[in-house]
Amino acid sequence: MMQDRQIVETDIPSRLDRLPWGRFHTLVIAALGITWILDGLEVTLAGSLAGALKESSSLRFSNTDIGLASSAYLAGAVLGAIFFGWLTDRLGRKKLFFITLAVYLTATAATATSWNIASFAFFRFVTGAGIGGEYAAINSAIQELIPARVRGWSDLVVNGSFWIGAAIGALGSLVLLDPHFIDPDLGWRLAFLIGAGLACLIFLMRFWIPESPRWLMTHGHAGEAERVVAGIERRFTSLPQSPDLPRVRLRTRKSTPLRLVVHTLFKHHRQRTVVGLSLMASQAFFYNAIFFTYALILTDFYGVAPDQIGWYLLPFAIGNFLGPVVLGRLFDTRGRRPMIAFTYIISGLLLALTGWLFMRNLIDATTQTACWTIIFFFASCAASSAYLTVSETFPLEIRALAIAFFYAVGTGVGGVVAPSLFGLLIDTGSRVSVFWGYLLGSALMIIAGCIAWRWGVDAERKPLEEVARPLTFVGVE
Repeated sequence: MMQDRQIVETDIPSRLDRLPWGRFHTLVIAALGITWILDGLEVTLAGSLAGALKESSSLRFSNTDIGLASSAYLAGAVLGAIFFGWLTDRLGRKKLFFITLAVYLTATAATATSWNIASFAFFRFVTGAGIGGEYAAINSAIQELIPARVRGWSDLVVNGSFWIGAAIGALGSLVLLDPHFIDPDLGWRLAFLIGAGLACLIFLMRFWIPESPRWLMTHGHAGEAERVVAGIERRFTSLPQSPDLPRVRLRTRKSTPLRLVVHTLFKHHRQRTVVGLSLMASQAFFYNAIFFTYALILTDFYGVAPDQIGWYLLPFAIGNFLGPVVLGRLFDTRGRRPMIAFTYIISGLLLALTGWLFMRNLIDATTQTACWTIIFFFASCAASSAYLTVSETFPLEIRALAIAFFYAVGTGVGGVVAPSLFGLLIDTGSRVSVFWGYLLGSALMIIAGCIAWRWGVDAERKPLEEVARPLTFVGVE
């Protein structure tokens, strides 16, 4: 039985960090990290299906409708992150894996039945709530199960796997929107069922993942945490000899009062909060402004047919995934601050340059896509590093809620506004208007990069308990 205020002395964090990379870690990445594949699928479908939704005989959306539906998805993600993030810290990581996935699965399947903008936006809102809840639970669990020496690279690759989903969505749209294969008005409905099918597979995979031992030990379940870690260790044929692993002493508690959460975020770790908010808000605006309106730029300014959008999304998705894979190791070796600052600032500068070329009509659809692919090779690392930052620089007891808070505020400020704003800018038909939107996104990224360089935390290769001391910390031996 869990006892509140019990003192627990344990070496569990040290034992988890000493583990070599093994099949267990690969399973964690596959079963939990696939969340971002789902999100990438959802966002890509929304973007690549924009033309089909406008031409649908039953919907006939305008550009403004597309922007509003995208904002509804993001608004749902914001509220879902806060609510489910709060539950994740109280009930545990594993329980929320299944709850949030069930919400997503149901809502994305329901989207296929939409009959007007109101129903479509509502189903997208609930779908976003499921995905937003996933962010908090999954990021927390991955941080707490992956060894410190590879935490940066693995987190960036997991977040970068969003673009595998984007590629699946792009390929799916090529088939489902091709009138030679299927009626496009039926094709967009079938496209949303892709995510539901994947979610069913993921549901089964997650039964293999244990509850976070770090969460268990802080909530008074020291015996269960010990059994989980022992079970993980048995999966390895040999382990490094470490007879005197550091031990921590914690005072367990059932939950963390909200007043303590507020004190931690806005007083004790105020500087880290400023960094987290700037990184999350800027990357959310940057990404959502461009990606949610990607198809609209291609169709309205370059005359690309809606059923061909997927071909332009594929190289874009590949560049986004390769960025974290190629550069991710540097976040653990060169360090967090220099790499975060570099990827944010270079992304902002490249977007400003591309926006100028677009305004002057010096690039076509192919070269525009090439420019975006290069930009987001770096921007994908930047966006992923924002999630890495907010998930490792705050105490264990409030990790999920902190992730949810930063995601919600960042997405609310930078993400919900961006699609609607750019939808309106594109509706003007003016390249100059769109260019000013790009400049705003560029400025936000550059400012965030400078803030990270000045006040970021050097968290590379350090145990989570050293980066952010637990609120219930009593001592270390």
